[in-house]
Amino acid sequence: MGYTKLGRTSPHRRMMLRNIVTSLLQQGRIETTEVRAKQLAPIANKMITLGKAGTLHARRQALAYLLDESVVKRLFDEIAPRYQDRSGGYTRIIKRGYRRGDGAPMVVVELT
Repeated sequence: MGYTKLGRTSPHRRMMLRNIVTSLLQQGRIETTEVRAKQLAPIANKMITLGKAGTLHARRQALAYLLDESVVKRLFDEIAPRYQDRSGGYTRIIKRGYRRGDGAPMVVVELT
C-alpha cells in the first residue's frame, strides 16, 4: 500500500501533514477529512513514540518535524508519559458525516 497524494505537490503535502500533526498534538483533537486523517495517524503515533523514548536525540527528531517548540515540550512532558504503558494506537478516528461544500467525508481525530 502506498500513500495518497491529496492533490498537492510533495513539499505542500509534507508541510500540510506537519501542520496537522502539530495541531493535533497542540489541541488534542482536530476535525479533518478522512483521507488526511488516515495519513496523519501513523505520523502522530511516531511522534508520541519519540516522546516516550525521552532521549535528546528523540527530542531533536521531534523538533525537526513539528513546527512549534512548545508543542515538542508538551509532547515530552505531558502527552508521552500518559502513554508510557501503551504500545501503540495513540489516535482515534471518529466519523462525523460529510462536508457540505464538496461532500468529503469528515472525521474527528483525537488522542486516546
